[in-house]
Amino acid sequence: MTPARPCVLIPVYNHEQAIGRTCAAIRERLGLPLLLVDDGSDPACAATLDALAAADDVQLIRLPRNRGKGAAVKAGLAEAQRRGYTHALQVDADGQHDPADLPAFVADLAADDERLRIGYPRFDASVPRHRFYARYLTHGMVWLDTLSFALRDTMCGVKLFPVAATRRLLARHGCGERMQLDTELPVRWVWAGGEVLNLPVRVHYPLDGVSHFALGRDNALLVAMHLRLFAGMLCRLPRLVWRHVKRTTGRNDA
Repeated sequence: MTPARPCVLIPVYNHEQAIGRTCAAIRERLGLPLLLVDDGSDPACAATLDALAAADDVQLIRLPRNRGKGAAVKAGLAEAQRRGYTHALQVDADGQHDPADLPAFVADLAADDERLRIGYPRFDASVPRHRFYARYLTHGMVWLDTLSFALRDTMCGVKLFPVAATRRLLARHGCGERMQLDTELPVRWVWAGGEVLNLPVRVHYPLDGVSHFALGRDNALLVAMHLRLFAGMLCRLPRLVWRHVKRTTGRNDA
């Protein structure tokens, strides 16, 4: 078994108060190289990232303007492939995910492991209740779009991407430049027959209280994405139903 060569991919946009502590916590738990993607941050955050990039295990790439989380993740994946990393563990910059839960994502990882390892949150009392319940709107759409419960939570900001396989999928389907990527990529992964491993991640909201969700713009983009995925599900319906029947029959035979 050829060992994997993973890195940690962190898209950053104006999280200068949190990113240093996030990097330190990840470094302590994982000891993996960090790939920071500056998504057009303001000067204060850009300066913080420059200081972090002075460390030997931190690499920084910078987008000239803010393009969104999806664009930052795509740019990071392209850079990860260029540098020869086999896997990229995406972690949000704001420190809301418990670093103690991250080693499970890279445990026993082989270079040819093409499973999408995706986190599902274990919230503490700090989670805003409207966010907690609103997530189930997306969960329901995802379960409908895939005709399965293969994806427990697509919106979690911790995902381990097999770099080459993910970039092949993105070459066929853009999956959006902003927050649409979080959900659209896993749905299309399942449609393509890719394997998914769901792992728990404890979540505390959040370290610096900064949210970049633009209510009007991002909700409109997400609605359009869900409509597009629902239409895609209808086109794939016979194949998805047949896949479900085979899984069910296989379990019954066992």
